Amino acid sequence: MFAIALDGPAGAGKSTIARKVAEHYNILYLDTGAMYRAMGWKAVNSDVSLRDDKAVEEMLCKTKLDVRFLHGSQHVYIDDQDVSDLIRTPEMSKAASDISALKCVRLHLVTLQRQLAKTQPLVIDGRDIGTYVLPNAPWKFFLTASTEERAQRRLLQLRASGDNKTSLEEVIEDINYRDKQDSSREIAPLRQADDAIVVDTTHLTISQVIDTITKKIGILPHEISEKYNKQDSSGAQNR
Repeated sequence: MFAIALDGPAGAGKSTIARKVAEHYNILYLDTGAMYRAMGWKAVNSDVSLRDDKAVEEMLCKTKLDVRFLHGSQHVYIDDQDVSDLIRTPEMSKAASDISALKCVRLHLVTLQRQLAKTQPLVIDGRDIGTYVLPNAPWKFFLTASTEERAQRRLLQLRASGDNKTSLEEVIEDINYRDKQDSSREIAPLRQADDAIVVDTTHLTISQVIDTITKKIGILPHEISEKYNKQDSSGAQNR
């Protein structure tokens, strides 16, 4: 296995950094948050309570979730419908946080994430990657930033996507809600892995964060491919 795990709270820049790091190394980027958002979207649009374990578990059995990589980016499909843009709203952010607290959902999606990690080198981000999903990942980073900075970044993303209604106060409320929800959930809560490298991104540019991570890893892009291919052919670790 060659996996780079990026954990941290909402708005810390995990998705952006993970995508850029994956591009740097020319390996797969897996956005786990999008998978939970997609399941939250399905529940909301199916009138399934996000806190009803039994109803959600029944929904999971009937739902087809696909993660497809098209033109260099991840697209998430629910029952063959591309929901990649539909899940990027504050409502779906809360839905993702709520539904991810259910054991049946986490087990279902974590199984898929682990299967993907066994097949190829990847960068994977979330809240429990280094502690629960891939505890043996060779590289773990915990990204963080102040609440105000995270809210400003999220607001810029919303504006760029055409949302001119959501206020900064609403985004801060959403950030605080998710922090509390993610840190206090019973199953695999948001927590820094003991062996994770902390990177405070509050006053860093995207390029500076990427430089920090790649320097800590200290491996050139072509070396990742060579290392993975060698492990794969020898039947080591990722079998």
